[in-house]
Amino acid sequence: MKASNRMVCALALATAAFSTSALAASWQDQLSSAANELSKSNTATPSGTQSGGLSLSSLTSLLNGGNKALSSNSMTNAAGVMEYCAKNKLASVTSTENIKSQLLNKLGVEDNTKAAEKPDYNQGLMGLLNTGKGQQLDLNTIGNSPLAEKVKTKACDLVLKQAANYIS
Repeated sequence: MKASNRMVCALALATAAFSTSALAASWQDQLSSAANELSKSNTATPSGTQSGGLSLSSLTSLLNGGNKALSSNSMTNAAGVMEYCAKNKLASVTSTENIKSQLLNKLGVEDNTKAAEKPDYNQGLMGLLNTGKGQQLDLNTIGNSPLAEKVKTKACDLVLKQAANYIS
C-alpha cells in the first residue's frame, strides 16, 4: 500500500514539474510573440497594414516604456498628433488647439495649409506618432480596449506637455 502511495505521489510530482516547465515555455512564447507584435505595429505603414489591436502585454509595455515610447520626435508631428487627439476626444480641444496654434507659430507655420505641406504633420493628423525612440506608432490600430485607450490618452498627454514645454 505504501509503495503504491509513493508511486502515485511521485507520478503527481513529476506531472506537476512537467506542467510547470511547459507553462513557463508557453509564457515565454507568449512574451516573445507580444514583442514581435509590438515591433510590427511600431513600424506599421500609414496604409494601415496592421489590423486589430495590440496584445495586452504590448500595450502594457507602451504604458511602462517611459516617455520616449509615447512622445513625438518632431514638433510638426506633435502638432498633427494634437489635432488627431482633439478630434478623437483624447485630449481637451480648447487647450490642445491653443497650444497647437502657438506651436505652429513658433515653427513658422502660421496656418494649417502650410502645416499640411509637412509630411510628419500629416502623419500626426492620421494618428501616426513618430516616437522619440525612432519608431512609428499608429494610434488607430492599437485597439479600443480600456488599456489601449489609456495608451492613446497617455500619448496625447505626453505630446501636449512636450509641445507646451517647447513653446514656453
